[in-house]
Amino acid sequence: MERAMPGRSGIGGRLLAGLTFAVALTVSLPAAMAQDATPAAKDAAPAAKSDVPPLKIELNRLEPAGEACRTYMLVDNSRGPALKSLKVDLFAFDTEGVAQKRLAVELGPIQEKKTVVRLFDFAGLACPKIGRLLLNDVLACEGGDATRETCLERIEPATKTSAAFDR
Repeated sequence: MERAMPGRSGIGGRLLAGLTFAVALTVSLPAAMAQDATPAAKDAAPAAKSDVPPLKIELNRLEPAGEACRTYMLVDNSRGPALKSLKVDLFAFDTEGVAQKRLAVELGPIQEKKTVVRLFDFAGLACPKIGRLLLNDVLACEGGDATRETCLERIEPATKTSAAFDR
């Protein structure tokens, strides 16, 4: 024998079931929409990053200068906004990969849509001994909405010398 459950039979039961279903949809729909929006937001972030123009820094030349190694650094900001300051932390490694010298270098100011060459010396280090130059960090970056982090992300290192240059 089948027993009817109180409140579940007749029109009242169907009305209660319909109301329960409507509440369940109302609660789960915003959560499902939020889940669908999350991947779109994640996809939008890389697109915004690709809009940021690169800041190309090239180790262009190494030449002896007395007891030092004179370094020519080409900074290509041909697609970016002006920078009042771009101070970088560099490490020179010898040909066997051992750190030799650390140097903080100011590469700015750099005008908007401009390429410049900056010279600096690694004192007490012979050029043939430099096997690699590491862009260790950005110490300062000022101009527009630039920050240390955004400048570091924008930098694309390159080299024309026998020494590697990377970050």
